Amino acid sequence: MVWLCLTLIPLALALSLPATWVVRRVSLRLNALDSAGVAGQVKAARRAIPNTGGVAIFWSFAAPMAAGLLAAWAVPTERWESISPALAGHLPGLRAVIPGGLVMLACAGLLHVMGLVDDRRPLGPMLKLGAMAVLAGVAVVATETRVLTMLDAYAGGSWLSVGLTVAWVVAMVNAMNFIDNMDGLSAGVGAIASACFLAVSLIHGQWFVGACFALLIGSLLGFLRFNAPPARIFMGDGGSTVLGFLLAFLSARITFVPTESWTFYTAEAVTQGRESGPLHAALTPLLVLAIPLYDFASVTVIRLSQGKSPFVGDLQHFSHRLADRGLTRPQAVLVIWGASAITGIGGLSLASLSAWQAWLVVGQTLLMLGVIAVFERWTRRTPTP
Repeated sequence: MVWLCLTLIPLALALSLPATWVVRRVSLRLNALDSAGVAGQVKAARRAIPNTGGVAIFWSFAAPMAAGLLAAWAVPTERWESISPALAGHLPGLRAVIPGGLVMLACAGLLHVMGLVDDRRPLGPMLKLGAMAVLAGVAVVATETRVLTMLDAYAGGSWLSVGLTVAWVVAMVNAMNFIDNMDGLSAGVGAIASACFLAVSLIHGQWFVGACFALLIGSLLGFLRFNAPPARIFMGDGGSTVLGFLLAFLSARITFVPTESWTFYTAEAVTQGRESGPLHAALTPLLVLAIPLYDFASVTVIRLSQGKSPFVGDLQHFSHRLADRGLTRPQAVLVIWGASAITGIGGLSLASLSAWQAWLVVGQTLLMLGVIAVFERWTRRTPTP
């Protein structure tokens, strides 16, 4: 199953490459180019480049995913046994996730449409935020996808884990939208994060989630061929919102901490001195996505401190701040890719580490972000190239 999941990367890549080329050509003919955005938004000098790359990313992911779910449902088990006995053994589990997979695709599709509309005719930030929250809530409740469910016993119900999961999804949708501000940046960070989550999924034997991340990697790499500096097409909100949703939702589906480890939190387990599992592994998504979250948090604080709306874009993102301090834009992108790989590898290692080793990795990540913040604070600004 590991190799089957990995083969989905070149499959999605083979779809994404021509799809991005076609979308770009059609968008140029339709004049579907990068827009000025909402009132008050500050952007770098606009270029006559389409911002419809999200169409290629979404369909390169959604089409093979939908085809796979349909095949699992429609093709008899006996036929699968003749095609691939190994795969046939996983059919019951795959068929069980078909409803959840369709809900995921539907919610991602609606976010995709909302993003495409916003790219052509900017929507209000509160309208978009409300739609994100509703779709995140539907996806979380309908698929019973929740994080930190061990806390529900103390909250008197599942409302806490549901709320935390919805907040996680909404935060990541916005974080990936925020970091989509330079050529190749969001797609590269998304591909790196997806690769880390793919590795975790395969290690834990969560094949459906692993297959989703494999398709997402291939879709992003195909798009990145045209989005790497100098970009010939942008992702747009139609792509960044989908990317953020899939990263957040699918990472919430990964079982980082086995259910039996949760008993460590009960009074009986503590009294009996029962050993806990690697509870620190639950921090994996935060480390893997630390850089987008840092950009999201820092630029929000900066805008609020200036009396501005955090949802009206400007040139104060992490990447812009690096460029203001002497890096070229491609160099800033490479630095952020590298930082994402470092935090991602750290997050990937958490489940295999002892408690003190894991907290050392977490501390190292926080220290790195702190050093970056101090560097940004103390270094002299220079004009952006």
